[in-house]
Amino acid sequence: MYTPEQVARRNASPWTRVQIILAPAQFLAFIVSFALVVRYLATGEGYGAATVSVWVKIALIWAITITGMLWEKDVYGHYFMAREFFWEDFGNLVAILTHNAYFVVQWLGWNQRDVMVVMLVAYLAYLFNATQFVIKGIRSARQRRAMRLQTTVNE
Repeated sequence: MYTPEQVARRNASPWTRVQIILAPAQFLAFIVSFALVVRYLATGEGYGAATVSVWVKIALIWAITITGMLWEKDVYGHYFMAREFFWEDFGNLVAILTHNAYFVVQWLGWNQRDVMVVMLVAYLAYLFNATQFVIKGIRSARQRRAMRLQTTVNE
């Protein structure tokens, strides 16, 4: 998981706190946007609100991706696709590409309903990637607890 040096760099990185703030903000934006997109698809109403929520969600995924790359550089020495974070980065790449498909299908002139279906696909990719990060976070917390316990035992 993390070496003791990586844990120290993680704890020292200002981007750790940024990620801790952005991750739940993005999840909240996802919940709201998902509800608005589904509402539009079910009723045909609220396209404007769904669209604004999609823009907010896309802005947040970019913000967390960019700051996450800075965090990864601080902790692992690579901006993206560090060996230790490869699958999470791959999942994020898929999620950000599917989110940005929104702009492509808008440019191609797809109808509003199909654009929102594309966003549902993007949101599934986000959920998969968010699950990866939650699992990694749980493992990281367990490792940090074990390291603290080991330090206490050794003292």
